[in-house]
Amino acid sequence: MTTNHEPQLLGAYVLGVLDEREAGAVEDHLASCPRCRAETAELRAMEEVMGDVPPEAVLDGPPEGGDLLLQRTLRQVRSERGGQSRRRRVGLGLVAAAVAAVVLGGGFAVGRGTAPDVTAVQQTTPPPAPPAGTRLGSATDPETGARMTVQVRPAAGWVRVNASVAGVAQNEKCRLYVVAKDGSRHEAGSWLVSAVGEADGTNLDGSALVAPEDVVAVEVRTFDDERIVTVPV
Repeated sequence: MTTNHEPQLLGAYVLGVLDEREAGAVEDHLASCPRCRAETAELRAMEEVMGDVPPEAVLDGPPEGGDLLLQRTLRQVRSERGGQSRRRRVGLGLVAAAVAAVVLGGGFAVGRGTAPDVTAVQQTTPPPAPPAGTRLGSATDPETGARMTVQVRPAAGWVRVNASVAGVAQNEKCRLYVVAKDGSRHEAGSWLVSAVGEADGTNLDGSALVAPEDVVAVEVRTFDDERIVTVPV
C-alpha cells in the first residue's frame, strides 16, 4: 500500500487506530516526507497530554459522565475503526479538540474521575438600603465598658430597633429602652445575658411606641434601673 501526503491519517496513526497495513504505509510515507514527520511530532506531543486515556477508552468508548467533547472524539475513532473505510479521518483538528477537552475541560481523565477545578464566581445581591429616616449610632460607656451599636428604623408613628450589645456580664437581666425628647423611656425588649452573650455580645430586635422624629437615644439598663450604656441617635 502506498500513501500520499494526507495529514488526516497522522492523527489516527498517532492514536494507534490504523490497522497494520495502513500503519506501515504511513511509516513508509513518513520516511520521505519531512512535513509529515514534523506534524507527527506535534501530534505525539499532544498525545503525551492525553497519556491518562487508556487504549480501551478508544476501543470501548468513553465512560458515562466523561467530558462531552472527549466522548465524541473517542466515539468517532471507535466507529471508524469498526467501519469499512480504509481512511480513518482522525486529523489534527480532531486530536486537538480532544486535547483541549482534557486540558481545558476541568482535568477529566478516564479512570481518575478528577473533579473540575473551577473557581465559581458568585454574584451576590447587596442588601436593600434602609428606609429613609433610619438612624445609626454606636457608643461605649466609660464606666461599665459596655458597647452598643443601634439602628432605629421609622414606622407609622413608632420605631423598630436593632441593637448589638457587648461587654455585659453573664446572667445580667437587661432592658432595652428608646428614649424620647421629653426624657421618657419606652421599653423595646429585654433579655438575660448568656455565656455566649458575655463572650460575643447579644443582638436584639425590638420596637417602641415613639414617633420617629421624637427619638433621641437608645439605652440599656438593668432590672434594677442601673444604666449600662446609652447611644445618642
